[in-house]
Amino acid sequence: MESALKPFRVLAYVVGVMLLVLCVGMVLRYGLGEPSLSQTIAPIHGGLYMIYLIAVMNLGMKARWSWPYMAGIMLGGTVPFLSFYVERRVTQRVQAALAAAEA
Repeated sequence: MESALKPFRVLAYVVGVMLLVLCVGMVLRYGLGEPSLSQTIAPIHGGLYMIYLIAVMNLGMKARWSWPYMAGIMLGGTVPFLSFYVERRVTQRVQAALAAAEA
């Protein structure tokens, strides 16, 4: 579980930051008529989100999470700022499980 936690954490932060940049790009695109930022960031965020989904599946399978719980974690990369909250909660849960397994 510990080996799957680090990639999940990194990807949660990267996807979260990219989503915020994409939101800025969407405001520029639809508010100011400047589509270049959103056209560049959207496919990058999409690709990174797919890798994030794989990281969640990897961690979820190792931690033996339920499918609804994993789906909730996966949705964390679709709402601005939610991925940061989800990352913190998942990290606490995994670290608690690791501490319980050691004891």
